[in-house]
Amino acid sequence: MSDELKDKAEQLVGRLRRERDELHVRLHLLKAELLDEWEEVEAKWEHVESRLEHMREGAKDSAEDIGAALSQLGEEITHAYRRLRDSLK
Repeated sequence: MSDELKDKAEQLVGRLRRERDELHVRLHLLKAELLDEWEEVEAKWEHVESRLEHMREGAKDSAEDIGAALSQLGEEITHAYRRLRDSLK
């Protein structure tokens, strides 16, 4: 193999190695960010389940108030799940 060809091959490998390393770091950061968002969504989900349990037990809050709160939380969770799914594509 000629020296020129070796140099080109080494440059290519070096460039690919740098790109790979950069992507690895970015993926690690994205994973941490997605996990944080997942934990936030899980907290909202637990709140929804708790509110539903209150409804089943005949909580004193009006059904309208609980329904509105659940609807809003449901929309927030739906959007968060969509963002998470899109981030994983």
